[in-house]
This record gives sequence, C-alpha cells and structure tokens, in this order.
Amino acid sequence: MSPSNKVAIVTGSATGAGAAIALALADKGYNVVINYTKSLKEAEETEAACAAKGVETLLFQGDVSKDDDCHAMAKAAAEKWGRLDVLVNNAGKTKFVAHSDLDGLSADDFHDIYSVNTIGPFQMSRAVAPYMKKTGKGSIVMISSVAGTNGIGSSIAYVASKGALNSMTKALARTMGPEIRVNSICPGFIETRWLLQGYGEDKYDAYKKKLVRDVPLKAVCQPEDIADAVLCFTEGGHMITGEIVIVDGGMHLGA
Repeated sequence: MSPSNKVAIVTGSATGAGAAIALALADKGYNVVINYTKSLKEAEETEAACAAKGVETLLFQGDVSKDDDCHAMAKAAAEKWGRLDVLVNNAGKTKFVAHSDLDGLSADDFHDIYSVNTIGPFQMSRAVAPYMKKTGKGSIVMISSVAGTNGIGSSIAYVASKGALNSMTKALARTMGPEIRVNSICPGFIETRWLLQGYGEDKYDAYKKKLVRDVPLKAVCQPEDIADAVLCFTEGGHMITGEIVIVDGGMHLGA
C-alpha cells in the first residue's frame, strides 16, 4: 500500500463496534490508527487483523478526554502518512444506573461521562481539522446512540451526553465545511460485551429477547452493522453533512 492511501483514526477501536469499524475501513484500503486506553491485548489483535488486509496501521494509546492526547494522536497519524481523511469518534463511557435512581448519579459521574462522550469528540475533531483541511476534504463520524434521540439508555448522564453529541454534530457541520463533513450514527442495542458486562447476563438476555420479538427488523445490531453505516459516510454521501442516522432495526419506532 502506498503512502497516498487514505488515513482513518478510529477512537476506542480495540474491541466491539470500534474494532469492526477499523476492520471495515482497512478492508477499503485505509491506513488505520487503532486507539485504546487500557485494552492493549485486544488492540494488538485488531491491529494485526487490519494489517492482514494489506494496509499500514498505527497503535496509539490515548484518552480522548485529554486534549494533549487528541492532538498527539492526530499529529502521529499525519506525520506517519502525510494526510488525514477520516475520524470516527467511537470511544464512549457510561455508568449503568436506572433512570428512576436519581441519587445514583453524582456531578462527578456527569463530568466523567461527558469528558469522553462529548468533550472527547470535540477535542478530536478540533485536533484533526487542520490536517483534513490540508488534505482537501475529510469525514468525521460520531458514534452516538438512540439514547440521545429517545431519552433511553444506560443512565440519564449517558442520555444527556449523547443528546449533546447530536447537537454538536450539527454545530460542527456548519463550521467545518466545506472541506469537512460531520455526521452522527445512533446505534440501538449492539450485541457486544460492553452491554453484557454493564447489564449482567440475565438482564442482557431478557432485553435482547424482548427487542428481537418487538422491533420491526426482529434483530439487534451487530458491530458490523455500525461499521456498514460508517462506510456510507466515508465512501459516499459526499453531499451529506449534519445528519443524525439511527441504526437500530427500528427500535426507536416502539413496539
């Protein structure tokens, strides 16, 4: 693969949807930055799987809530390959608290969740902007959630952070054009270990069965479904910006 290959950064790409997105982009010939905070082993496995597709990779440990890490990640990619084309803001964080448990969340919980889910995507978008503008055009894709559109999700703090991310998508789309398009994908239930660990096996299985029974498409999302949606914005959609796309099998429509 030549240095002229397009370059993508996928935050939080060691596991789950992030790993699937990185693999899908590698399959399209993108050189890929695999970003992680703690999951080194899984990040190395994702990096190896991307490299096996014949592209170059860069493994980067960094926390998107830290502005210095965001700038360092963008700079490392640009210095290695001389360009930046795609940023997928996938890194996310939550605390599983029933919405009725108003005392289950503190101000610190809100700050902690917002720092990754809302501030992190802003900082990453700001960090890549000069490089994307120099390249000539770019695509930023936020991985948000139906939590931000329907007010449901793992906690009220998570819901609020994703609602803010959706609004920020529109604001950034207005200000980062014409070179950079900014769009958001809102998954519903994704079959990953993140939800399994958060809800516990019994609640996870019951919730999944209910969704499969009730949603129009009779299925829940796989990580690859989110990756497919990302490719719609990176491989096409050249006149689409500021869009919020729900990918949930029809879950948002109700039973």
